[in-house]
Amino acid sequence: MSPLFRRRPAPQERLVTLIRKPGCHLCDDAQAVIEKVCGELGVPWERKDITEDRALHDQYWEQIPVVLVDGRQHTFWRVDEGRLRKELTD
Repeated sequence: MSPLFRRRPAPQERLVTLIRKPGCHLCDDAQAVIEKVCGELGVPWERKDITEDRALHDQYWEQIPVVLVDGRQHTFWRVDEGRLRKELTD
């Protein structure tokens, strides 16, 4: 199939990853948005803690919270509900 006609995955086939650390109020805010959007769309999501993963710490410690969609960085610091929803449905 031509890349121009590649089917976009359904929301349920996507994966949102929240990279966070304990005691981070921006992380709590980001998680609330992710829980809402992913819950409404049926998108699976996971949470990873930079204090438990040295590679994630080294890569993202200045940007947390970081949101990945399908393994690619979507945003950091603040999560915009509309932008995340658009990424998962368009």
